[in-house]
Amino acid sequence: MNATAPITLTRDTVTEMVRAAKRQSGLSWKDICARISSETSPIYITAALLGQMSLTAEEAAKAAEVLGLPKDAALVLAEVPYRGSLPTAVPTDPLIYRFYELIAVYGTTWKELIQEDFGDGIMSAIDFEMEMDRQPDPKGDRVKITMSGKFLPYKRY
Repeated sequence: MNATAPITLTRDTVTEMVRAAKRQSGLSWKDICARISSETSPIYITAALLGQMSLTAEEAAKAAEVLGLPKDAALVLAEVPYRGSLPTAVPTDPLIYRFYELIAVYGTTWKELIQEDFGDGIMSAIDFEMEMDRQPDPKGDRVKITMSGKFLPYKRY
C-alpha cells in the first residue's frame, strides 16, 4: 500500500471514533446533539452517530468538528447506512434484551389492537417519531418512551 494513499473509513470505524471522542470529551449525547443541530431530534442524531441513520452534509461536518473527527468521517456520517447493528438475533445486552422481551410478550397484542383499530397494515419505522423522557417516581425513576409511526395499510391488488 502506498504511504500517501487515503485510508478508507468504514461505518464501524467511524462509530468507534465517535464513541472514543465522546468518552474523551466528557460530553453527554444530549450535549453533542445540541451542538450539531437544534432542529433534528437527539434520538435521530445519536442513532446516526452510532451508525444507524445518516446526517445531512452540514450536520455531518458539524459532528466531525464537535467530536474532532477527520473530514473523511463526515462523508461516512452522511452516507445511507446498512441498518441493524445487533451482533446476534436475540440481543444479549440486558437493556436491549428487555425491548426484545416486550416484543416477544406484547408483540401479538400490539398487532391485534393496531390492526383492529386501523385495519390490515403496519406501523412505519420510517415515518416515525420517538421521544424519551425520565419520569420521577418515589419507587424509582421510570423511563418513558413514546413512539408514533404512520400507519401504512397493505395494498390490495
